[in-house]
Amino acid sequence: MSEATARSSFIPSTVPSIDRVLAVDDTEDNLVLLETILADEGYEISLARDGLTALALVEPLTPDLILLDVMMPEMDGYEVTRRIRKNLKLPYIPILLITAHDQSSVVYGLDAGADDFIRKPFDTDELLARVRSLLRLKHSIDEREAMVRQREDFVSRLTHDLRTPLVAADRMLTLVQQEIFGPVSAEMRETLAVLMRSNQNLLQIVNTLLEVYRYESGYKALTFSPCNLWELIQEVIQELSPLAQEKGLTLGVTLQSGTETPKGNNKGQEQNNIVTGDRLELRRVLTNLIGNAIKFTDRGQIQVRLMAPIRQAASTSQPMVTLEIADTGAGIPKEDQEILFERFRQGKDRRSGSGLGLYLSRRIVEAHQGTISVTSELGQGSTFKVCLPVGPLG
Repeated sequence: MSEATARSSFIPSTVPSIDRVLAVDDTEDNLVLLETILADEGYEISLARDGLTALALVEPLTPDLILLDVMMPEMDGYEVTRRIRKNLKLPYIPILLITAHDQSSVVYGLDAGADDFIRKPFDTDELLARVRSLLRLKHSIDEREAMVRQREDFVSRLTHDLRTPLVAADRMLTLVQQEIFGPVSAEMRETLAVLMRSNQNLLQIVNTLLEVYRYESGYKALTFSPCNLWELIQEVIQELSPLAQEKGLTLGVTLQSGTETPKGNNKGQEQNNIVTGDRLELRRVLTNLIGNAIKFTDRGQIQVRLMAPIRQAASTSQPMVTLEIADTGAGIPKEDQEILFERFRQGKDRRSGSGLGLYLSRRIVEAHQGTISVTSELGQGSTFKVCLPVGPLG
């Protein structure tokens, strides 16, 4: 593919199309007038004589603009506007209210979700000017969304293409390290270890980027089932303990209200920590949070605490289990804490990664109807807290 061809595939189409306008009014003469004015300008017009008919037409027609009378029987223009804005299946559609009311009704309509208004009796030139203005807004938003979709498609294809050679390289380096192709000297082993770490780090970044894309594009399918959070924590602790030991850090874990790590006699307590979730995704969150604590702590300890389910508020019917990962690292500045869970937001620490790990963790936790937060003091360490609902999700 040539560079020009590659670039052109990411530019929104500029082929002109006929704008579709839905006019809604309970008065026949007003509809005829609107149809005549707009048809003369080359717009494709659809008509509705009441709010219910308009709502039935909006989804199949997906008009580029709606001209909506305020005063109609059964359902007024304000309620029609609110229902259109609540329909998540619809793209953004500008709504121009047509009203003969005073200023307060205009404010009410704009608060309901309308974009503009015009008073009756309206001037034809003013009506057309407002129509053109709202259609320009619509086209601008549509083009921006098309560019976002194309960018996400590009990221998806790129990460897939990058992942294949990285996986192949990782397997080949492993075979060389195992001396499948012949003896390996001590100096070569050190070089291989560096190459493998670099390759695995890059592969982890690519995998994280791919997972972020899947969540943002809505392609991520989660498999929910009962999951013992305590057992999952134990697995991750066992996997990451060597990293903590290499740095001389203490990696501890407690269950419930400060109770020391059980030795097989806390079955009743473990049952309180059954959450409904995707085990692989929850494991990803734990690995990221505990791994970060080890990464950013140079001395001291990391303490993982799983606390008994509690009700967060009187209005909350479902109890929440709380997980805390506390470290004795350098801490996180206040300004960084505010953006820590946003996409591509890195901390100021030189060891900060791509800025995607915590963002992905937040997306996963929120997909499980939970919350994730951080508290930190410079020089005192950081504590990340995850709250997840116990039992079936609502």
